[in-house]
Amino acid sequence: MAKQTSAWITMQQMKRWPLMILALFSLSTAIVFLVRSTSTSCNTVSTTAATTTTTTTAGTGTRFNSEEKTASNALNFMKSKLVLLVSHELSLSGGPLLLMELAFLLRGVGAEVVWITNQKPPESDEVVYSLERKMLDRGVQVFSAKGQQAIDTALKADLVVLNTAVAGKWLDAVLKEKVSRVLPKVLWWIHEMRGHYFKLEYVKHLPLVAGAMIDSHTTAQYWKNRTRERLGIKMPETYVVHLGNSKDLMEVAEDSVAKRVLREHVRESLGVRDDDLLFAIINSVSRGKGQDLFLRSFYTSLQLIQEKKLQLPSMHAVIVGSDMNAQTKFETELRNFVVEKKIQGHVHFVNKTLTVAPYLASIDVLVQNSQVFFFFFFTARGECFGRITIEAMAFQLPVLGTAAGGTMEIVVNGTTGILHPAGKEGVTPLANNMVKLATHVERRLTMGKKGYERVKERFLEHHMSERIAFVLKQVLQHAKTHS
Repeated sequence: MAKQTSAWITMQQMKRWPLMILALFSLSTAIVFLVRSTSTSCNTVSTTAATTTTTTTAGTGTRFNSEEKTASNALNFMKSKLVLLVSHELSLSGGPLLLMELAFLLRGVGAEVVWITNQKPPESDEVVYSLERKMLDRGVQVFSAKGQQAIDTALKADLVVLNTAVAGKWLDAVLKEKVSRVLPKVLWWIHEMRGHYFKLEYVKHLPLVAGAMIDSHTTAQYWKNRTRERLGIKMPETYVVHLGNSKDLMEVAEDSVAKRVLREHVRESLGVRDDDLLFAIINSVSRGKGQDLFLRSFYTSLQLIQEKKLQLPSMHAVIVGSDMNAQTKFETELRNFVVEKKIQGHVHFVNKTLTVAPYLASIDVLVQNSQVFFFFFFTARGECFGRITIEAMAFQLPVLGTAAGGTMEIVVNGTTGILHPAGKEGVTPLANNMVKLATHVERRLTMGKKGYERVKERFLEHHMSERIAFVLKQVLQHAKTHS
């Protein structure tokens, strides 16, 4: 079987790391490749002719005078505001963790923040308990989704944030006849780009809310088209807000000593040498994330190298996001392919984890291979944003990504990485791109540096906070004029 790394380093080794490295268990670092798939500027406004709904790109027209510009500066106007955050679930998936990150940013400027989880497991759940404790420790109040307390909070709140399309079910289920009093102050934060979320029972109130906040232009356009064509409804004022890297992750990405320590330990745990070339895909293991096509491309690249008799360091494929406790049919297919092609010594499966930085420090190229595909009644169209992409760029890694979804808004093709077609048509191009970066060290390093520069220009935490602040100001104004 392919190599399996269930824990990338022993606890004894961890004790030797600098204290800063142990701080990597941050929420924003965790978001990128979790248990489930979820998903992730200028002041111009563009209007689509087919609909009167406008899409505003928030924030990136604003230039920052220094790197010391903080989230608190941008969101100070939220001090003492009451904000209700409604999450469909509380789990280690991207949507809830992003909302928690917003909760902590708001608490950091003195906002009163209340959290509601609409759907909880029937039995006690360790993850839910842990995340709720984390919120309570940071001053976020956690209320039951049902009952008078939830209704009273929604009516009194200055702002209500619904997180993910499915959270819309909470409006009618709990608020009932009082829904119309709350809708003018609702900001709907949408991360999904799959067809099965386009159900009227989920989003029928969408045209009446103050605004929708979406992680990429591609996803925003998809929602505009699908709600109009499939449901016959219009989107509200829609704001595109690209995500940003956390300060914790950037601190490690810019610390050469920390990166060297992480690289040595991870490579040792994988059984690879320092000069070996590692291509990694870091995402939950599922067909939509394209690990199967990635492995086919990797196998093809090994064949190309052999055919051309290229003298290169040993190449390895690393798949981070495996789940050995619940190995799916899809993952079994992946492992069988590795055995069938006899590349066990070149492929490494790593269990899902909350710490992405160690792997980014240890690899040479990130592959973002999310797909466009149709499956029964839903459609997937690449990453909504793909935070792992900007995190990899922070570590000066080139990105080989599909020309689909939010990836096209992050990766500058030919400059910070190389894009390839989604689907089977992309297998050979991706293989060729792997060989290109394997054989051209200088190009690989230059792309990595350009990616880092792009992150510093537009994908930091304070950029995201500024973009969110722009949206919140608009929503608060809307609520005021419609109260």
